Parts: sequence; structure tokens; C-alpha cells
Amino acid sequence: MKMGVVGAGLMGREIAFVYAMAGWNVVLADKSQTQLDQALSILGELVGKGVKRGLFEQGPANVALERIHASTELEAMHDVKFVVEAVFEQESVKAEVLEKLDQICSECCILASNTSTIPISTLASYLSIVRRRRFVGTHYFSPVSRMKLVEVIPAFDTSEETTAYAMKMCSNAGKTPVRIKDVAGFAVNRMLHSFMIEAVRLVEEGVATPEDLDTACRLGLGHAMGPFELMDAVTADLCVEAQEIMQEAYGERFRPPALLKQRVRAGLGGGHGRRGWREHTKKPG
Repeated sequence: MKMGVVGAGLMGREIAFVYAMAGWNVVLADKSQTQLDQALSILGELVGKGVKRGLFEQGPANVALERIHASTELEAMHDVKFVVEAVFEQESVKAEVLEKLDQICSECCILASNTSTIPISTLASYLSIVRRRRFVGTHYFSPVSRMKLVEVIPAFDTSEETTAYAMKMCSNAGKTPVRIKDVAGFAVNRMLHSFMIEAVRLVEEGVATPEDLDTACRLGLGHAMGPFELMDAVTADLCVEAQEIMQEAYGERFRPPALLKQRVRAGLGGGHGRRGWREHTKKPG
């Protein structure tokens, strides 16, 4: 069994790992060899930490890493059955990749996008009419290796067979798929970003620090991670991108807070090896 993932960033590398753990041979493609090398290195670290914490068994996890084959050429996707696009959250970037995959992949291959906010029907417009029946949204959550949920989003032309196949793929990889209507931001991100925006406003107003708000959400709301921990994990850059897409669709309620945009421009967006919220804020007063 062979599937592919395009994009070796935060989401793509872990999607590849999850499917490799499920027994698939995975082609992980990215135009940057440096990005691919870094992705494999980070996955090696993930396995090491996961084994220590009892999240993975060392043998199966190491075998899974061996099932991931890196490539800088999209042509490596010519014989896969299922491809997940997980490139940068920008319509033009995703459109370019999907147009190329449409030409490269076999007629029976199903294409899926891991977009978190862009309507699937919008992305489908970049595909041939024939391919649109075999195109679907599969929105995974970070960290993919631990988070169980996947939003499965059919577009206008997505066939029921394609939707069912995508949901089965997610289930077989140990995830819990839920079917969601195709709207900007889908369901979870519309709720999540409303929450994040208000959390940043509380910091802007000096009501509480990010650390204390994270603690409050973990202990008072039962969240596994607070909003600022989560922003550091997925990057504030991506949060701003998502909020701007939803602002265009729904109006001012999703306008990114000024402080969030300022921190992104200052390079304090979090992510692997970058500074985020937790290290650079002080208590109010």
C-alpha cells in the first residue's frame, strides 16, 4: 500500500508518520531537500520522546520511519492511491500543487487537502472536472501524532465513495473522522479562533498573562493545552493566516488582534526552534 503527503512541515511530516504507523509506505514530498531532512530528523526526535513516554513502541515506530520515503519531485506521486496536500495555508500555493498533482496522479488516485480554513470547493476549482469527484478535505489537528480528530469535508462535486474512502483511511490510521459541511474555517477552527482571538484580547487589556490564561484553560475548562501553548505549537503565523481568511468570509469578528500580528512580524510566532508567547510576556501591572 502506498500513499503520499505533499509538504514536509509541521502538519505534513506527522501525517506521513501516522500513516506509516498504520502500515502504509509513504512518499513525503517537498521542494526543499533541507525541509525534508529536517522533517525526518524531527520525526526521529518525536519517536525517541514518544518511546520514553510510552506513546509508541520502539520497534513499530522505527519501522514506520523506514516506510517514509522523501522526495523533492512531485512526480514521485504517480503511483500512489491517496495523496494528502499539506502545504502552506495560502490558496495560490495550494492551487499550484493541486494542479500539478491532478496531472501527475493516476485517474483512480484520491486527492485530499489538509487546509484548515479554505473551502474545499474553492480548491476543487483548480482541478479538472473528472478529478473533482475524487477530491476531499481532510483537516487534521496538531500534533497529528496525538490528536484523534479529523474533519472530513466533501466539496460540491465530491462523490460519496470518495468521502467514505477518506473517512475509512482516517479510521484505519487511528483517527476519528467527523463529516463537516464545506464552509470557510469548517467547524472546529471557527470555534477555536474565536477563542484564541478573545484570549489575545485579554492579554492586550492586561487582564492576565498568557501563562495564567493557559493554566486557567487547562484547570478550569479541562483543555489539554491552553490557547497560547497551542499558538506556539501550530505557529501564530498560521493563526493569523487562518483568521484573515475567516475575516474575509465572516467579517470583523475574526479580525486578527493587533498584538498577534505584531508578534508575527517580530518573528515571535513559535514553532520548532522559534520563540513564542510563553518566553516573552510579563505579568500585568
